[in-house]
Amino acid sequence: MSTDAPDQYERIAASPEFAGLRRALRRFVFPMTIAFFTWYALYVILSAYARGFMGTKVFGNINVALIFGLLQFVTTFLIAWLYARYADRKLDPVAEEISARIEGGGYGPAAEPAAEEVAR
Repeated sequence: MSTDAPDQYERIAASPEFAGLRRALRRFVFPMTIAFFTWYALYVILSAYARGFMGTKVFGNINVALIFGLLQFVTTFLIAWLYARYADRKLDPVAEEISARIEGGGYGPAAEPAAEEVAR
């Protein structure tokens, strides 16, 4: 980066590409976070207040609480996998484009976004 790094950062952060990248990230992260915390809260609340249900034997010594607990791990890995797929499709191409523009000086003082980039 050049000596005007703070100015360059502000230009990048104000660009429509960067704003779109942030929106795309939020479209995934916020709903998944809410869904996971809701699922986790359900597990905790049921463990605290529905002990009879959570203690119900499903087979052998395996009860509902154990299955719900293990599903917390499954959910975590599932969300990580979904995020990796989402990032590959939606985030990484835009981030690479922004990076290429930075490397090529496309966010310099005189650089203006191309008309088709602004239209996105």
